[in-house]
Amino acid sequence: MMKSFFLVLVIAFTNVGISQAADNETFQVEVVTDSLSFPWSLQELPEQRAGWLVTERGGRLIHVADDGSVNAIPLQLPELFVAGQSGLFDVILAPDFVQTREFYVSYSCGSINANTTCLARAKLSLNPPYTTSEVQQIFVAQPLRKGAAHYGGRMAWLPDDTLLLTLGDGFDYREQAQNLANHLGKVVRLQRDGSAVSDGPFPTKADGFIFSYGHRNSQGIVYDAQRKTIWQHEHGPKGGDEINQLQAGKNYGWPIASYGVDYTGAMVTPYQELPGVTPPLHQWTPSLAPSDMALYAGQLFADWQGDLLVTHLAGKTLQRLRLVDGQWQVMSEHAFANGSRLRAVEVARDGAIWLATDAENGQLLKLTPKGR
Repeated sequence: MMKSFFLVLVIAFTNVGISQAADNETFQVEVVTDSLSFPWSLQELPEQRAGWLVTERGGRLIHVADDGSVNAIPLQLPELFVAGQSGLFDVILAPDFVQTREFYVSYSCGSINANTTCLARAKLSLNPPYTTSEVQQIFVAQPLRKGAAHYGGRMAWLPDDTLLLTLGDGFDYREQAQNLANHLGKVVRLQRDGSAVSDGPFPTKADGFIFSYGHRNSQGIVYDAQRKTIWQHEHGPKGGDEINQLQAGKNYGWPIASYGVDYTGAMVTPYQELPGVTPPLHQWTPSLAPSDMALYAGQLFADWQGDLLVTHLAGKTLQRLRLVDGQWQVMSEHAFANGSRLRAVEVARDGAIWLATDAENGQLLKLTPKGR
């Protein structure tokens, strides 16, 4: 465990069409710990000074205490598969976690020749050292596929206590993102027990789970309570990373419409937009590989209310975006001194911004304004 402080300068710039000046903030950054192994997601516990749950892609669920100490929480996931991009992904608390102690984790399950994205529900003990109980696999995306790439795996609760889960296209199966008979390249909506909702847009397709389709590999999704909408981002191929406003039943284009090309440079599609395809509200070309997203709400950065915070793997930055005339515009880009790939971002109850770096000696970082 390591706890230290350093300053990070923000690379600020103004996009074409943005009239207001971008920020010139300098952050104080606390390294809460550098003892994580490829962390993937963060979840603040609701009790005062209870710390954070952190998932590691290798399969460990971690409790990072308020003092920065790191302890593994026993968690036996059915059929956990770890290879390549596969492993343990997101963790999210149930809306009534304080009463039920229920939480959910997404992960890859199966084998190298037959695997998919799965969802499990479990309970966390009341006090540390934490234990888990009643671990149950409640959803298995269909079909099983070969390989170890493009699982999606991010989750968000909607106001009706249904759960959105992003699902990747499996990399080698990209055409299936347009096929409503399966879950590849989709966002699905589930009841708390893992069953399909009764009011989905495609009740007779893929067991009724599909909420939206035409996605490549989505690793960021949030519900915006103030605007009453859902924001989602996804990896493009070589170029064409996107931010979308998700709506039930909509087609988001992959792979028939994209701003990106294949990694070889070959054309994926001649179309960037098509009738019947909902266009993105922001796209990154060249790709920065967006890995997570949080909606800012807090007093530490009071001018940032409602802005999106997006971490990037290839871009190795945290970007802040603002909704301007119906489009998300980059307002500032935060480059960290160690040049780490950034995997996860969350906003704490006190308004501090927490980040996880994507590394074997992964760090958990806490960002506050300089001088606070």
